Amino acid sequence: MLSPSLEDYLEELYRFSLYNDIVRVTDISRKLSVSLPSVSRALRKLKAEQYINYQRYGIINLTDKGRKMGNFLVERNKLLQEFLTLICANCDIAAEAEAMEHYLSKDTIRSIQLLVKFMQDHQECYQLFLEYVNNSEGEQWDE
Repeated sequence: MLSPSLEDYLEELYRFSLYNDIVRVTDISRKLSVSLPSVSRALRKLKAEQYINYQRYGIINLTDKGRKMGNFLVERNKLLQEFLTLICANCDIAAEAEAMEHYLSKDTIRSIQLLVKFMQDHQECYQLFLEYVNNSEGEQWDE
């Protein structure tokens, strides 16, 4: 099982691989705002777990296992952003999804996926929810 930090590296590697033939350590370092040695350590761990092929100072390639997990990580993030948008979360959607994604079980992710799909397929229910949200705008949690 990958740590949240390694998931972030693999997710970004996957994103880069979708649009670039070559992914380098400097690309990941810039994107995640981390040092080159930090990226190198993460890459060694991902290589040991067989998510990537990587030679020091070389090009990084995802294995089939890495592509599969990378796709899952990207889709999970996308789903959580859709969910937060759906529930009218008043927050930085991308940052909130990033904070949530590492701490939810696959069963919880699946339940969120079903709820999002249900609301998309049943717009009349979603419209009722939106009306409820609009009528509850003044109500807030006690802090």
